[in-house]
Amino acid sequence: MSAELRKLLGLPTAWTGLVLGLIAAPALVFVNTPGVRRAIESGQIDDLGYENLGIGLLGALILGVVTVSSEYTSTGDDSPGAHQMTATLLAMPHRRRLLAAKAAALVLVVAVQGALTASATVLLTQVMLPEYAPPFDLVRIAGAVLYWVLLALLAAAVTLIFRNGVITLTYFIVNSTVVSVSYLLTKLIPWAAYLPDIVGAHLIVRGDPAAVAIGPVTAALVMTAWVAAFLAVAAWLFHRRPA
Repeated sequence: MSAELRKLLGLPTAWTGLVLGLIAAPALVFVNTPGVRRAIESGQIDDLGYENLGIGLLGALILGVVTVSSEYTSTGDDSPGAHQMTATLLAMPHRRRLLAAKAAALVLVVAVQGALTASATVLLTQVMLPEYAPPFDLVRIAGAVLYWVLLALLAAAVTLIFRNGVITLTYFIVNSTVVSVSYLLTKLIPWAAYLPDIVGAHLIVRGDPAAVAIGPVTAALVMTAWVAAFLAVAAWLFHRRPA
């Protein structure tokens, strides 16, 4: 785990995810404060302070993807077929232990990042909008951290399944920021609200992000089950495939 943690923190792309995840949500508080104040005065705002936390998932997604994709990146033009995973497996041939160490390192980094970002965002909201900001809620902060950790693990699992970080990261970012395929499906099929990226939002938002009321405990259990299923498939494929 120590080796995987050092490896993860040694990746420039991982630091991009760390910085983005740390500053995006607090920066959004500054940018949105004038508009939010007007919306509050007209009664058009819910989940003040907590609604900005969703953007922090971008950092978690990047970290989840690069944790795996860095192992399959070509080491150079001289040997385009060579990649880091070969050396990693020589150092740690026990594949399940390797995946467990990678997952543990990823969870630790994302959990620390999430706790710092979520706390800073909510506290900053209280500073910028003291008369409207809700109280600091440890349960909702923990929900946001859990959401980011589960998303990071989901991104890592999908990347391991397809062995392609570019496609995986592009899909997750577009799905999270431009147009959510899962959200569009909820307009046609109500049970689509239980897809992992939609159901996880209920860990943060107390409104109704998908027109289906889902409690935070149910959301946590459903999303955990999704992530466990993807990790199981990824681990099975990783065990059977050559390096």
